Amino acid sequence: MMYRIVLACLLFVSIVACSEPTGPTERQTLDTPSKTIGPITVAAPDGVEIAATVYSRGDLNVLLLHGWMCDQTYWAAQAPALSSHFGVVTVDLAGHGLSGTNRQDWTIASLAADVAALVSELELEKVVVVGHSMGGRVALEVARLLPGTVIGVMGVDTLHDADEELDPEEVAGLLAGFEADFGATCDGFVRSMFGDDAPKEMVSEVTLDMCSGPADIGTALIRDYAAYDLAAALRAAGVPVRVINADKWPTNVSGNRQYADFDAVILEGYGHFLMQEAPAELNAALSETVKSIGTGD
Repeated sequence: MMYRIVLACLLFVSIVACSEPTGPTERQTLDTPSKTIGPITVAAPDGVEIAATVYSRGDLNVLLLHGWMCDQTYWAAQAPALSSHFGVVTVDLAGHGLSGTNRQDWTIASLAADVAALVSELELEKVVVVGHSMGGRVALEVARLLPGTVIGVMGVDTLHDADEELDPEEVAGLLAGFEADFGATCDGFVRSMFGDDAPKEMVSEVTLDMCSGPADIGTALIRDYAAYDLAAALRAAGVPVRVINADKWPTNVSGNRQYADFDAVILEGYGHFLMQEAPAELNAALSETVKSIGTGD
């Protein structure tokens, strides 16, 4: 049984991403005098409050989306570095961090609609949406919603294989585990994602942080993730899609190119949590790839 749970976890590798929260805790609304820089809050289409932080604004803007059961502060090693070259905005997806939880239906599409509303409120142009893990799927949906505004999508250890078929029995078993004991199932789920050389303290901190989140929201999003049609989303995005992935799991570059203008950079020797496990290498790859998208190379 444990083997099947671990296998199911590997099939869902691109759902998760997190680190220790370190960011701002007080937020402003867009009608405050300092609305262009700093923490802000905007209303999603259904009224849920969405927290974000504007680090900088530029001709080319990078929107950073975190993964499942995490929040925007998990980009702490990336946002300041990128903001010296681009406009940078980080977001707490609904149900995460400082954003609201007063919603009944939790889907990747609804998270994307929230992000699209934020981009519109900020009047951002020429946006590259970067999503780690589940955030990669959200990024694809944002591109579909904002044609012309979003010029590229980037994934961080995500979007591995649009042709992968999940075993229905393994999916059902994983969901049953989350529903029966979210904490215990989440613990094994998260720990299986790290690289072999990840510090034990990092593994423990990330696992505890993720698995203390709202179980009902986490379970609902995993259920929607399992039903998500990645091939269709790649087709519909309409922009170049680039990923920076670890080599812990294979990335099907040739397969994904059936559906989109797709390419990958592979960082060797790491696990799923590249933001924490390889911040310097990730920052360099992010900056280079964003520049390439911006110039159309």
